[in-house]
Amino acid sequence: MSEIPAKATESEDPSEGARAMAADGLASAVGGALAADGVQPGDAMWQSSPPGSIYDYIKVASFSIGPDGLVDQWSLRAEHLFGIPAERAVGMDPIETFIDPRLRERGMRKMAEILDGREWTGVVPFRMPKGTEGECGQEGLAEVYVMPTRTEDGEKAAVCIVVDVRTLRSIETDLAASQAIFSQSPFGFLLIDSDLRVRRVNQRFASIFGGSPDDHRGKGVHDYLQRGEAERVAATLRRVLETGSSITDMHVTGFVPGSDERRHWSVNLYRVHSGSGRPIGVAWLGIDITARRAAAREAAAARRNLALLNEAGARIGNSLDLETTARQLLDVVVPGFCDLATVDLYQGLLVGDETPPGLADGSGELRRVAFASAVSDAPFAGTGVPVAVGAVHHYPFNSPCADALRTARPQTVPGEDGGLVQSTLAVPMVAHDTVVGLVQFARTKGSEPFGDRDRDLAVELAARAAVCIDNARLYRREHERALILQRSLLPPGDPEASGLDIACRYLPGNANTGRPSEVGGDWFDVIELPGHRTALVVGDVMGRGLRAAVAMGELRTAVRTLAQLDLEPAEVLSQLDEIARGLGAPGGVQQATRAARRPREADLSEVYLATCVYAVYDSVTRRCTFANAGHLPPVLVEPGESALMLDVPPGLPLGVGGEPFEEVEVELPEGALLALYTDGLVESRDHPLDEGLQAFVSTLSDPTQPLEDVCDHVLNTLDTHHGEDDIALLMARVQGLPTESVGDWTLPREPRSVGRAREYARAQLLSWDMEPLVDTTELLVSELVTNALRYGEGEIRLRLLLDRTLVCEVWDSGLVQPRRRRARDTDEGGRGLQLVGLLSAAWGSRRTPRGKTVWFELPLPGGETSLTDPAEALLSLF
Repeated sequence: MSEIPAKATESEDPSEGARAMAADGLASAVGGALAADGVQPGDAMWQSSPPGSIYDYIKVASFSIGPDGLVDQWSLRAEHLFGIPAERAVGMDPIETFIDPRLRERGMRKMAEILDGREWTGVVPFRMPKGTEGECGQEGLAEVYVMPTRTEDGEKAAVCIVVDVRTLRSIETDLAASQAIFSQSPFGFLLIDSDLRVRRVNQRFASIFGGSPDDHRGKGVHDYLQRGEAERVAATLRRVLETGSSITDMHVTGFVPGSDERRHWSVNLYRVHSGSGRPIGVAWLGIDITARRAAAREAAAARRNLALLNEAGARIGNSLDLETTARQLLDVVVPGFCDLATVDLYQGLLVGDETPPGLADGSGELRRVAFASAVSDAPFAGTGVPVAVGAVHHYPFNSPCADALRTARPQTVPGEDGGLVQSTLAVPMVAHDTVVGLVQFARTKGSEPFGDRDRDLAVELAARAAVCIDNARLYRREHERALILQRSLLPPGDPEASGLDIACRYLPGNANTGRPSEVGGDWFDVIELPGHRTALVVGDVMGRGLRAAVAMGELRTAVRTLAQLDLEPAEVLSQLDEIARGLGAPGGVQQATRAARRPREADLSEVYLATCVYAVYDSVTRRCTFANAGHLPPVLVEPGESALMLDVPPGLPLGVGGEPFEEVEVELPEGALLALYTDGLVESRDHPLDEGLQAFVSTLSDPTQPLEDVCDHVLNTLDTHHGEDDIALLMARVQGLPTESVGDWTLPREPRSVGRAREYARAQLLSWDMEPLVDTTELLVSELVTNALRYGEGEIRLRLLLDRTLVCEVWDSGLVQPRRRRARDTDEGGRGLQLVGLLSAAWGSRRTPRGKTVWFELPLPGGETSLTDPAEALLSLF
């Protein structure tokens, strides 16, 4: 037999390609058919087609024609194709059997030419003969390849290869469709074999990665992707080959030749099978999603920015503390926006300066008030030496941070080589056209660089925080001024009083919570009265803020003025009530009363309400008189007894008016402890008032401790009971004036009582070792007793009291108060009270239930105040 060369060609035309594939397959089929028929090929090019080849899809048959033009060999595939068994087919005339009668003459000529030694290829219409498995008379088309050959005897014969054209046409159509889809797809399309090598790519893929589609054959994923990504993709391809599970929307990252831009693809993978079902590779369908990823990142960044702004609006500015506001800003941005951040505020603004030096050129001193980091605890400076929180520093004039402060525009600071930070945004904090500080947002290496959108967001966050910080600064300034006003109205240090050991505490509201305290209207006072008496006052103006502090100052001043008039406690509160009613009206109490009668005007006038306890303690008698205007009751602890709340009628708060106040007089034993306080100590939102009062009373179980320790114990124990209100606590331990420090005499109403009064005073002073005071005291006692004889009524009472000062009192039943006047040079008298005023440290008179008392006070020898020489005082009168 002649050797039949097998050749395979490819063409861009789908039909030609199909034909070439068919021709190539036909050559292989010849070898297979001959082998099936017992013909042993003598050349190595003949081989059996493996499963899954083209012959699984098309029908190929072979038979031979003898010298007589009749079939002399009939293959099994011919039986399958034509449905005629070999025993019947052998000896048949193929022209007579299969060719239409109208074409038989032409067919016989072709057969003669073939037997004469010519090859022939063509498409022949045929019909199935009767008696076949196929339907009788069924027509079809067959592509026939006839090759001349010779028998063993040297006679001419032929071998025919027949292909079912109908199946071939279907394959051609499918190949054309596949080629169209493969070549025209807008996505990157690859066929990867079982060795993970590229067998075919489409033009779209080649246009991205360069070259022609043929240039990519035989390449692997490592030729396109970086090592780590290539290994991941290769593992995924192997898994698809092994399991047959498809992969949808697998994201692959890499670079295209000639570009440093990172690209992203979405890849779909599925396993490809042959006609017999054998896996032969993986189909790769990829689409470039770089733009989509960028758009998604933009959308995610926009959502993140909106979320950050919403969070910033909810969290920043809840506090009026500068440092807290700065920390709130950093809590929002780290790590959601950046990896490290700092806040610097101008030192001058923090200490209250309106225009701190260096503000214009950005070189002024700043204090680092906050720092936050998601990657390191080390302080971050952006440029230069790291700055710790709380440290005061400044930026060099030519630095980006100083430029940001100077121009009020954000600046980008590149990271240092070998450092942690990739880049930093230095954003000035601008509030009301004023730069108050600088916030730095930094991202570490490996993080996404700052973009324009990030820059805009940083400016917005800094602006929001700047407004809150500026408001906090203004509040702090006003608050400090109000605190200065309030503290100036409170007694400095621990007051001193005759016959009392006093300790006091004042805590602004929220002092125990660490939040900025708001000025309140609580106050206490200790007022020394004539005769070694003391007025103890504790009050609370309702409301908070500067208004309450001012009202408290006015009421405190009024209390001091009324106390110097030596009025009874109930009368003092009555006068205070009138004053409180007039505080809210420009015209005073009368205007307030008229406004109260007219509801419309009453709504426009402010109402000042306050509670107050006013107590007067006499160190000689150890008796204390209380009057209460709506305040909490005083607490008394007697030695050896449990603490109890005194039953003092509360009355109405000051400013309400209409009801008189009652007085209660209580004798205090030596060593007793008296506590006056405001409601901030015992009342809170979490505890009822009764519970707080009982807790306060229980803390006074050991009144023998030093008063300072008792105050600290009370505040520490009641820490969970007092809340946001101010706390004023005044505690006094009774130490009555000893009997030996009191000299008391009654004198008849006669002229010689003046001499007796001098004798009594001299003797008493000498017994007290107060000889330096004898002359002055005799002179002044003589003047007061003389006036009592001349202008008073009834018996005369002389009393000397020795404590921190010497007090002399002259009592009588007259109601006429002495009045000091200036005598003329020609007057012989009228200079007695002038002399009393010159020689004494203080003098005055007060009414008593049975008359009046005129008194004077002298400093003790060796004190800070020296005595006035009587001779010089007398000469100064003339």
